[in-house]
Amino acid sequence: MAVMVPFTSNYNDLSTDFGYQFEFRCQRCGNGYQSSFQKSSTDIGSSVLRAAGGLFGGFFGTAGNAGQTLADLTRGPAHDRALGQAVDEMRPHFTQCHRCGEWVCKAICWNEATGLCTNCSPKIQQEVAAAQTEAQISQVREKLAATDLTKDLNLNQPAVAICPSCHQETQNGKFCSNCGKPLAATIRCSNCQSEVKAGAKFCPECGTKL
Repeated sequence: MAVMVPFTSNYNDLSTDFGYQFEFRCQRCGNGYQSSFQKSSTDIGSSVLRAAGGLFGGFFGTAGNAGQTLADLTRGPAHDRALGQAVDEMRPHFTQCHRCGEWVCKAICWNEATGLCTNCSPKIQQEVAAAQTEAQISQVREKLAATDLTKDLNLNQPAVAICPSCHQETQNGKFCSNCGKPLAATIRCSNCQSEVKAGAKFCPECGTKL
């Protein structure tokens, strides 16, 4: 007779022909618990069955019968009884939320005060702590937005990420930090603001030394 299993969608069957074991998972956070390993009453494994079938010319009748014998070890009444015992063992770790229907772990995802999972009824102190952190982050961003972090940058000078001469990454400035050559193809005269070819010593428009 099949066992009535209340855990309908949050367990994995880890059973083998050597014994029975199941892993139950919280449907909210994914945390899992494994039931105790229950050794099969047959006390034989698939390797033994395969060897016996080969040595004795089909000790279990046919290859199909041998396969069925293995299936009986991982499915059937014994397997159902083992699953029922595992459910009883794991039940204290889980509870079902009657609002959303999910099976959740009591340790993290169950709000004992309201009798609902934390998806349906978050724990207030956790929400307060999270809201405080969000507010702090928002205020930090507001203060940073109001702070001039570019006062030491020359924003009139074209920024160059890759040196046109050595093709290496370089720091922002007039000259490459790797090869020392000018980063911009042209520069602007400090006196008349005319564009001058990079590397020129004097401005061709006003004669100012560059």
